Amino acid sequence: MRKSVLILGAGSDVARALARELAQAGYDLQLAGRKVEELAKDARDLEIRFGIQSRALYFDALDLDTHQSFYEALKPRPMGVVAAFGLLGEEDLARHNQQEWLRIIHTNYTGCVSILTIAANNLEQSGEGFIVGISSVAGDRGRAANYVYGSAKAGLSAFLSGLRNRLHKRGVRVITVKPGFIKTKMTRELDLPPRLTASPEEAATDIFRAISKRKDVIYTRWIWRWIMLVIRNIPERVFKRLSI
Repeated sequence: MRKSVLILGAGSDVARALARELAQAGYDLQLAGRKVEELAKDARDLEIRFGIQSRALYFDALDLDTHQSFYEALKPRPMGVVAAFGLLGEEDLARHNQQEWLRIIHTNYTGCVSILTIAANNLEQSGEGFIVGISSVAGDRGRAANYVYGSAKAGLSAFLSGLRNRLHKRGVRVITVKPGFIKTKMTRELDLPPRLTASPEEAATDIFRAISKRKDVIYTRWIWRWIMLVIRNIPERVFKRLSI
């Protein structure tokens, strides 16, 4: 039986790079997102380049009421699910605007919990497969610069940890990906330090390696694991005075 992977938020830069990695390895792909016409072009390109089967599907992370029917309509049911959607949002606006902080939290946390719970229940019954959730180093410790976004990612990381604990004995792997800076459309306006900033292709390679090597939690770039270890261990009485 051919292996099929569902990529949610398949139009993101990292997701597109990961799709190429998976296609090259022989996985069939279901590319889901809101811009179906663009995803259809990607799907056709992957089919031609790698000889796999691929199709585009409409998916809205914020339309929670459609998630169950969306998943039940998938043919074939995927053996792997990647949640690659997310929203950095405008932190300054979120401090004063309810609509903005709700948008950030629901996109990065609630939407993920909704669709991944459905996927987890399905994979648990099959007794195999994997789930990849793209969280962020921002969830490792709240910082003034992005604490609304960071709080949603912290929640996602905790959710994935619990899901991993639940599904391990059922043969389903759950991988938490914690990127640092990545040069993407979402971050193009930011002045990012080159040595700490990965390309989408680098991040995708790290994620594919994590799937292949049965990892639990990865940081990309790898140096972020040690940066965040230091940040997490700064005493709160000191940390609250810092501007980082």
